[in-house]
Amino acid sequence: MINEATLVIGEQSFQFPICEGTEGERAIDIQDLRARTGYITLDPGYGNTGSCQSAITFIDGEKGILRYRGIPIEQFEQNPNFVEVAWLLIFGHLPSEQEYRAFSADLTASANLDESMKHHFEGFPRSAPPMAILSAMINALSCFHPECFELEDEEHFRVAAAGLISKVRTIAAYAYRHSIGQPYIYPDPALRYVPNFLHMLFSQPYAEHFCEPVVRDAINLVLLLHADHEQNCSTSTVRMVGSSQANLFAACAAGVCALWGPLHGGANVAVLEMLDRIHRGHISPEEYVRMAKDKDSKVRLMGFGHRVYKNFDPRARMLATVAERLLPTLGFNDPLLDIARRLEEIALEDPYFVERKLYPNVDFYSGIIMRAVGIPTNMFTVLFSIGRLPGWIAHWWEQSCTTGSKIARPRQIYTGAGITDHVPRDGR
Repeated sequence: MINEATLVIGEQSFQFPICEGTEGERAIDIQDLRARTGYITLDPGYGNTGSCQSAITFIDGEKGILRYRGIPIEQFEQNPNFVEVAWLLIFGHLPSEQEYRAFSADLTASANLDESMKHHFEGFPRSAPPMAILSAMINALSCFHPECFELEDEEHFRVAAAGLISKVRTIAAYAYRHSIGQPYIYPDPALRYVPNFLHMLFSQPYAEHFCEPVVRDAINLVLLLHADHEQNCSTSTVRMVGSSQANLFAACAAGVCALWGPLHGGANVAVLEMLDRIHRGHISPEEYVRMAKDKDSKVRLMGFGHRVYKNFDPRARMLATVAERLLPTLGFNDPLLDIARRLEEIALEDPYFVERKLYPNVDFYSGIIMRAVGIPTNMFTVLFSIGRLPGWIAHWWEQSCTTGSKIARPRQIYTGAGITDHVPRDGR
């Protein structure tokens, strides 16, 4: 087994250690590269750069593998439980019955917001993007819970984590209710995590929303499939902000802002918009695929391909199965699902897509599921944030507990002007 890599620069050779992960991933440890050689690496997008060592999530993009703490993601499909997966990611093991009950009790007890926070929602225009409100209100939470600024032990951290995971639902629901001019619905302590969220979204003071078991399971699965995905843009953002020893709320609020981007959390909205465009424009899936393959066309096939997966995204397979089961149960005849099915069939058979390894990703079916449940399109990314929050919390805590963690400070290659003299204003 090779345990060193040799870098040759001119006539000098430098040896750097090789580290290997549990699943055989290997990396060249270049932490002292600049100190020893005067050089840095240049890797725009960080596609070949490992920013940390982590025990939370494993991905093999070539084989289409995703595991949470070593457990294959497929093993959560039959009995999806977002709360259990949140505990697993954050604390490193499946909860015992006692741990699960205690964590669930913490979630129930933490669901309400301080009444003063309701006034903050009123300061936003009704047209405000829900993700902007979500980020701002998570930051505002820290003002109401200063005890969470410094989490010195696991017990205090557990309470803070449960509080954030619970309150994020309430913030999301209140943001939606504010946008449609309807009264806020308080959380119901008798309801479980997902039904309680949907209750706050859809109930009326005179009519309580009932969550069908098939809907509960579908949204649980959507959330847990989004719970973590290694060092993606938003998770890396949480780690970078957390590396300055910023508090948990600030780091997760930054994660929301990163997820807001259309290239990250907004991708499932783009898929739904594409399917709707095909439907309303009476374009056949075959014709749309033909246009997407045309280099001179601006048409893009959304929901296919992934930065990491060069095989079928395992999350997409699971959500496709859920969509097939959910929609008929709800009596929801969605023509967009038929279009999605046909696009998938075409892409999986077309050499153009097969050669480029462009398979359906998690965004391809998640929007259809949320649409069937009644969640408005502008709330899709908010739901993604609720799902991803346990992963953010897990990474923030893992980094905080790692001895010798440093503040993140990437280097750059400067390409601007050389030394230039200042010219007084009257001489410019």
